Formats: sequence, structure tokens, C-alpha cells
Amino acid sequence: MTDASPWWTPHVHADRRPRLMLRNGIAASLRDWFSRRDFVEVETAALQISPGNEAHLAAFATEAIGPDGTRSPLYLHTSPEFACKKLLAAGEPRIFSFGPVYRNRERGPLHHPEFTMLEWYRVGESYESLMLDCAALLALAAERAGATRFSFRGRDCDPFAEPERLTVADAFTRHAGIDLLATIAPDGGTDRDALHDALSQAGLRTAADDNWADLFSRVMVEKVEPALGLGRATILCEYPVAEAALARPSSRDPRVAERFELYGCGVELANGFGELTDPEEQRRRFVVEMDEKQRIYGERYPIDEDFLAALAIMPRASGIALGFDRLVMLATGAQKIEDVIWTPVAAM
Repeated sequence: MTDASPWWTPHVHADRRPRLMLRNGIAASLRDWFSRRDFVEVETAALQISPGNEAHLAAFATEAIGPDGTRSPLYLHTSPEFACKKLLAAGEPRIFSFGPVYRNRERGPLHHPEFTMLEWYRVGESYESLMLDCAALLALAAERAGATRFSFRGRDCDPFAEPERLTVADAFTRHAGIDLLATIAPDGGTDRDALHDALSQAGLRTAADDNWADLFSRVMVEKVEPALGLGRATILCEYPVAEAALARPSSRDPRVAERFELYGCGVELANGFGELTDPEEQRRRFVVEMDEKQRIYGERYPIDEDFLAALAIMPRASGIALGFDRLVMLATGAQKIEDVIWTPVAAM
């Protein structure tokens, strides 16, 4: 039993309500922004055959029971991505989805089991266009909230300033003194031992069973992410291909992919891609991710064959997912995600 009063207690709600009303205002402004640019808002089914095939994403599982009693496994989606891409294959040129998604094993100041994701796609446009979108939406959210600065845990940034663009390789050099690209082969393959040695020389902890992805994530979490989005937002781009399962390789350097993340005040806000449209390569990457999930968590999720079939006819496009609750947090100065969610999920 916690000593804190529940969120529905009148005096607690009265304290929370100003931020919640700002949340509504920001949502309305964002919807209007997309509408004025000929985006169509779509509603995707939350129940999916596959919740996504990323190694570290944990889903909520359920099952469908047919009229004849037949049972089929289903999952609450961790993102509307697969459904949205099917709509791109169907012929929609500009879409956005604004609604709840579900992720298990996640709860904390910046994580909630159910949260709101804003996801949008542009057919025939580069992923640099999404970077421009991000800058516009940061400013729009700040303007609607009446904020001149974003802040979180003693860090702040100017939402009206042009975001810094920084490659992952440059971030590793700047913040950890590590030459990341020296550990990646021309075909995108990774050298675990080379990265392990680089971390050791940089004074970062390692473990005997760390693989390349584990080491990469440690540098990101301990050295890179806390230094991003300070003073102004940061667009961290050109992720290694091994860390971009749904993005196409860069035409400039095959070791990296057209993936970027948006950061403000050290907080990850959005994850964007130049979308991969090769179904066989996508299948290969999904298998790699699920093999890793099996190794770490002892489980794997099914591959959505319908999604791969749609990918074969999907046009060239770029897409991005933004954590709306986190954006509202920064715009309103909230210190935890539940402060900007109308009805938080009950804590177990």
C-alpha cells in the first residue's frame, strides 16, 4: 500500500489537471498541423499477429476465440508501424496515427505500459524531411504550452532553435572517445572484440558475454544519450545498420542506415527511418532480432507474413514514431510520464 493518494482523488486531479489540459491543446495543434499538410489520420487495429520483431521490445499477449471456440494468439501492438506500412502499400501517400500503444516490462519516469504514440509517413520523401517535421513540432508544442524552454531533471533546451544534427559515429567520438565505424565492416558486419577493446580503453565496464549490440547500447546509455538535446534538440543520425532493423542502408556509407532519433534534454523523443522495402532483407533482419530475443529472454514473436507481402509493393517512403507523452512532459515541465497521462495504468 502506498502513502500517495491515487490520481483520481479530487485534490490530486486538481494539481494534475493544468498539464492534462495542455496535453489536449498540444494534441489539437499537432492534428491541425498534419491536416493542413494533407496528411490523413488513420486508426490502426491494436490487436496484431505480431507486436513487432525487435529483440528488446516486450509485448502484452492475448488470444482471439472464434465462434467455434478456436483460439489464436494475438498481441497488443507496440507500434502501429506494420499496419501503417500496409496502408502505404494500399496507396495512401501521407498518413499519421495518433493513439495508444502497449509495451510490457516498461515502467518508470519516462516509461509507461500504455502510452500515446504519434507516427507519420511521407511517401516519396527523404528521411531528412522528417527531421524538418520534428523541428516544427517541437516549436508548435512549446508555443501551445506557453513554454520558452523545455526542461527535465536539470537539463533544458530551446524548442525554437534549429536542432543539432550529429551522426552516431561522431557522437561516439565526441562523448566516449571511441571510433565506432572502425568496428563495422563494409557489409555492415560488426566486430565485437574491437568494440570491446575500445570500451575497455575508454574505461567503460564490459562483461565476458557482451555481444557487439550490448556494448553499443552501454556507450549510448552511459555516455551519449545524457549529452544529447542540451541547449537545443539533437537529431542523432546514421545509426549502424546492425542497429536499424527497419531502415534502409545509407547510399553514402553502407555501414550505416537512414535512421535517426530526436533528443531533447537528454530524453529520446522520436525514432525515424528511411523505410526498408526489401521483404527478404527485412525477413533476415527479423530472424536475427528474434534469435537475439530468444537468447536473452527465452521467447520469440511470430513474423507477420502479411506485412512482408505488403512490403514488396510498398513505395519508397520515410516514417517516424514520436512519444507524445514525453513531448508533453518536456513542454509542461513534468518530471514523470504519469503526470501527463489522464488515467495511468494501475501499478501492480
